[in-house]
Amino acid sequence: MNNQEKIEAAGRKKEEGNLLFKNGKYERAGKKYNKAADCVSEDGSFVDDEQKLVKSLRVSCWLNSAACCLKLKDYQGAIELCSKVLDCDCHNVKALYRRAQAYMEIADLILAELDIKKAIEADPQNREVTLLQKSLKQLQAESNKRDAKFYANMFAHVTKDSSVATKKLKVEKSEEEKRREVAVAMETEKEVDSSAPPKDGVVVDSC
Repeated sequence: MNNQEKIEAAGRKKEEGNLLFKNGKYERAGKKYNKAADCVSEDGSFVDDEQKLVKSLRVSCWLNSAACCLKLKDYQGAIELCSKVLDCDCHNVKALYRRAQAYMEIADLILAELDIKKAIEADPQNREVTLLQKSLKQLQAESNKRDAKFYANMFAHVTKDSSVATKKLKVEKSEEEKRREVAVAMETEKEVDSSAPPKDGVVVDSC
């Protein structure tokens, strides 16, 4: 196929993908979008006046395929596709938005926040991004509560273990002291017995 035929084929596959997506057939739609993007891959064969159209078509297919991945809960796939788009256009709001969604689903809230901030900088009036930011803040608050509870429980457990160890040490010391007292008493008794005079009262002179 020549360049024009490749562009037309990519356009047809993209439209087929759109129809499948509308009908909820996300896996098949994703495959159509990927094939469409492959038709206009970056192989250097397109001339300057075709490059802009080809780039736009590739980006559109990657974004649509990322949307399919989100529907299928393939969050890593969505992240990879959106990253491809952002390599071409670092301010693409749809790519930032969808990648942030994927990051939130895998609980990577730090990277999600970075993408949302970039998206808002690029399009401050974007309602979907603003709503996603609110959802992120809720997730962050819940995460902070869980972390606080976890560390509180961990501290309580450590304190309890320390208290038990201290009590055990005190008991061991008390038992050791009792053993020493018994030993001293027995030794004293022996000394008393050895120094007592014979029962008949006769003392033998050693000279």
